[in-house]
Amino acid sequence: MIGCGVVGRKRALALASLGVPVRALYDRDAARAGELADDLPSNPRVATSASEALETDAVNFAVVATTHEALAETAAAALLHGCDVLVEKPGARRPVELDEVQRAATASDRAVRVGYNHRFHPAVRAAREIVRDERFGPMLWMRARYGHGARVGYEKEWRTDASRSGGGELLDQGSHLIDLTRHLAGPSTLAFAELRASFWPTEVEDNAFLALRADAGAFAWLHASWTEWKNCFEVEIALTTARLDLRGLGGSYGTERLVVHSMPPEMGPPASAEQTWGDPDDSWRLELEDVLGGLAGAKTIGAGLDDARAVLAIVEEAYDR
Repeated sequence: MIGCGVVGRKRALALASLGVPVRALYDRDAARAGELADDLPSNPRVATSASEALETDAVNFAVVATTHEALAETAAAALLHGCDVLVEKPGARRPVELDEVQRAATASDRAVRVGYNHRFHPAVRAAREIVRDERFGPMLWMRARYGHGARVGYEKEWRTDASRSGGGELLDQGSHLIDLTRHLAGPSTLAFAELRASFWPTEVEDNAFLALRADAGAFAWLHASWTEWKNCFEVEIALTTARLDLRGLGGSYGTERLVVHSMPPEMGPPASAEQTWGDPDDSWRLELEDVLGGLAGAKTIGAGLDDARAVLAIVEEAYDR
């Protein structure tokens, strides 16, 4: 486990819940790595460098959950150490940084997956099944917003340092929205982008407004925001004869729910059916099950390098406009 912050901790605990022993941890903050080690049953080694962690005996799988500037470099190093890799989204700051990862994967004959865990939220999985079986016809459009509340000093965190993060809210939560659009509507291209620094005094955007055109015909409006003030995740999908409403991710984002509004032949008020899922957020464990299953030859739905490159290509085009 390389990177033991909030996401690294979640992924390490998910591995432990699956019975996968975590053998070594590394974080720039040694105390943080030590705290995580104390919470894991496998008594992992707290390494003094990423290389030392990767050289630990019996290690053949690496989770990379660093800040953005180190994602691609660390993933490539893990591959060349003989590890299969799950690298946290977005995998890199720009598409070109993934070239090093691809070369290392080819040279080592090891697999790389990219941690777009929102694919594994139950409401998203249920919506994808409805979209794919076309019981309500093809998708017409999507509308999604994703944002979180404020905290004191946010403008001083690493995400607002362009050299480390590669960008602001577009790369942070916006990359999830782009990936979900591709996951639900298929390959897509950028139609519109407006990036704004509306509130936080930073060199990166705190709001990203995007429109994507799916190759299959649907259109998506996306808004990712650091000025939502109350954590929010909402996706609406219009199919030919129904609308799907997804709300919440559990925890501070509210109860996760999916409402299907199905239109009768005579139109008029739809019939509505709701499903809800309680805490805890199990997407981290489900994603790792998918990754490990893929390594054993099973069919997977998680994101790979090609998915990460496609998301980053849209991000780069938005930044270049």
